[in-house]
Amino acid sequence: MKPEDPLQDLPQSMRDEGKQLLTSGITTWGELQALDEMRISRLAASGRASARNLRRLKGMADLACSLDLAPQDAALLMHAGLATVTAIAGSTPQELVTRTGRLERQLRSGRPPVVDLALARRWILRARERQNTN
Repeated sequence: MKPEDPLQDLPQSMRDEGKQLLTSGITTWGELQALDEMRISRLAASGRASARNLRRLKGMADLACSLDLAPQDAALLMHAGLATVTAIAGSTPQELVTRTGRLERQLRSGRPPVVDLALARRWILRARERQNTN
């Protein structure tokens, strides 16, 4: 996902936050990634959006834009406890597969695991490259 990509594919549970963001003129993942704490608080106070969910969306945007991930992949990593580029860069491919697989089993999604060792390795390499450029 690129920062200039339109804000879509938000989790269904965050539809109020999505509406609030669009109403406030935040239409791309990059604009969501750039939100500061004061703006998040104002957005939460002015509608049905919660500050907690807005922070989660900001974290998803940060992962998605920094590592060129789909929003669903960023959400999976966050919910598996790997919410930052640093956490991903410091993980092993096996750890990523284990943590995301465990989450999917707990959710009883019934689908085959999304993350395999090759994909985990690519994500980790991107995260390490991102750390080296900052």
